Amino acid sequence: MATLLSINVGLPKDVPWHGATVHTGVWKRSVTGPRTVRRLNIDGDGQGDLQGHGGEHRAVLVYQIDSYRYWQEELGRDDFVYGQFGENFTVDGLPDDEVCVGDRYRVGEAVFEVTQPRVTCYRVGLRMNEPRMAALLVSHRRPGFYFRVITEGRVEAGDEIVKVASGPEAMSVAEIDALLYLPGHPRDRLERALRIPALSEGWRASLRALLDRPDDRGAKKGSAGNAGLAPAWPGFRPLRITRIDAESRSVFSLTLEATDPEPLPAALPGQFLTVRLRPESGGPPVIRSYSLSGPPDAGRYRISVKQEPRGVASTYLRTHLRVGDLLEVAAPRGTFTLEEGEAPVLLLSAGIGATPVLAMLHALAAARSTREVWWLYGTRDGTEHPFAAESGGLRALLPNAHEYVCYSRPAPGDRQGVDYGTAGRLSVELLGRLGVPHAADAYLCGPPAFMRDLPPALVASELAPASVHTEVFGAQAALTPGVTPVAARPPHPPLGAPGAGPAVTFARSGLAVSWNPAYESLLELAEACDVPTRWSCRTGVCHTCESGLLSGTIGYSPEPVDAPADGNALICCSQPREDLVLDL
Repeated sequence: MATLLSINVGLPKDVPWHGATVHTGVWKRSVTGPRTVRRLNIDGDGQGDLQGHGGEHRAVLVYQIDSYRYWQEELGRDDFVYGQFGENFTVDGLPDDEVCVGDRYRVGEAVFEVTQPRVTCYRVGLRMNEPRMAALLVSHRRPGFYFRVITEGRVEAGDEIVKVASGPEAMSVAEIDALLYLPGHPRDRLERALRIPALSEGWRASLRALLDRPDDRGAKKGSAGNAGLAPAWPGFRPLRITRIDAESRSVFSLTLEATDPEPLPAALPGQFLTVRLRPESGGPPVIRSYSLSGPPDAGRYRISVKQEPRGVASTYLRTHLRVGDLLEVAAPRGTFTLEEGEAPVLLLSAGIGATPVLAMLHALAAARSTREVWWLYGTRDGTEHPFAAESGGLRALLPNAHEYVCYSRPAPGDRQGVDYGTAGRLSVELLGRLGVPHAADAYLCGPPAFMRDLPPALVASELAPASVHTEVFGAQAALTPGVTPVAARPPHPPLGAPGAGPAVTFARSGLAVSWNPAYESLLELAEACDVPTRWSCRTGVCHTCESGLLSGTIGYSPEPVDAPADGNALICCSQPREDLVLDL
C-alpha cells in the first residue's frame, strides 16, 4: 500500500541567481498535522511562476522516496530533506513507470487525478544546487507527476494512498514524459496519449504539435518562433539578383534566382530570408532578415525591403546592388506560416509588415482558395502604399475575398473610397464595424506599436479568433520564467575584455561579438549581451531555446536529451566551434 510520507509547502520568495532575481516557490518545508487540499493549492503553499506551475491541473506535485534514494546514490549526496525536489507530497510507492495519467487516488479525505509529468524547469536545479537536474530527471525517467484535486479535503502524513480508478490507455507518467522529451515520437503513441481526457491542456498542445509536424525534422515542443523545419541548405549560398522593383516611395523588392538552372526550393508562405552583406569599406559582415513577399513556390525568391533613413543594410541594398549582382542568402526559415484549414483568414498588416502576409495571399490565390479572406492593411498615405495593384489582382482571383485599407495621414491626392477606406488606423472597433468574421485564423505583422496593441486587443475582443499568429521584425520577445523583470537594454557587447574565440553574430539583434570560454553556453553569452532569449530548462530538454543556426557549427556540453532539428541549435547547452550566425 502506498503511503503519504510528508506534506511539503512553501510560499514564493526572491532568490539571487546569475546576477538576476528569481521569484520561486520551489523551496518547500515538511509540515506536521493535517492540511486542507483545495482546488488550486494546499493551504500554506504557492507558486512563483503561474505560467509554468500551479493551476488546476498542477495543484499538487508528487515525488517518490524511492527516487530520493536513487538520486542520493547517483549524485553522491546525503543531505536530502523532504521537499528537496520541490514536491508537495513525498510518497512511498507510486513509481513513475507504474502510475498512469488519468489514474485516481484517495488520500485522507481528498481525491486526486494524475494529469501530467513534472514540468522540466531550471528551478529544480537551483533548489538542488545541481544545474543538470532538469535533464537528469528526464533522461533517468524519474520526473514525478502532478495531481489535480477532484475532491477537496484534509490530508496528513501517514495517510494511505488508495487507487480508486484507472486512467484510459494505461500510459504511465514515465512513458508520456519520454514521448515528449526523448528521441522518437511514434504517431500511434501520440494519438493514444491525446485520447486521455485527464491529460493537461499544456501537454496536450505539445503532443498535438508533434503529431501535426509534416515530418520528423521539425522543431520540438516549445521551440522558439525563429526555429522550425530544417532549412533547404546549410549556411549561406550566392543567389543572383534578376529584378529590382520600386513598390512605394521607401519600399523596393529584389528578385533572387539560383546561379545554376535549378529552381530554388519552395518556401512556406510567411517565411523570411537572411542575407549577409560585405560592405566595401570592410569591417564585419552585416546580417539582416527580410520576409519573402512573392509566390512561395515560383522557383525564385522575392524579398521586399523598406529603406530606413539610417539603415546600413537597406541603404546598401538600394544604392550598391544591381541586376546581375550576387547576394549571400541563407535558406528560408520561420514559423509564421499560413496553416491549412477551412476557417476564414484575416491578413492584418501595417507598413512593411505587408510582406509576409502578401506571400500568404499569393498562396491562397494560387490555390483558388474558397476560404473567406480579408486583406486589412494600414499605412501613412498613397506614396507609402506598396503592393496596392498586386494585392488587388490576387484578391480578384479569390471568390470570397475582401479588402480594407486605412491611411493614417492621407495626402491631398489620395482618394477615399478608391485608394483607401478610412483615415486612421486599423483597430478592433473598425474590424467589428466591417463585419470581420468570428473564429478566423488571424495573421498579423507590422511596426512595434501595431504589434503591441492590436494582437492582445483582438484576442480580448468579441471577434474571438480561432488563432492569432504574429511576426515581429527584429528580436523575439524574451521568455525568462520566474526572473524578476528589469528594464530592457539594447543589445551590446559583453562587459570586460573581448573574447578571443569564434565570432558569434546575433542576426536579429544586429550584434557580432567574439566568444569567450568563460561562458558556459551561447545562452549565457546572449544574456551577457542583453540579447532577448527564450528558455526554460537550461539543460537541453525542453527545446524552448531552440534557435535557427544560420551558419557555422556548434558543440554540446552537456549533450541534449534529444537533438534539435537540422539547422537549429539549443543555445542553453551549446558552444561555438567556429564563426557562426544565430537567428536571435
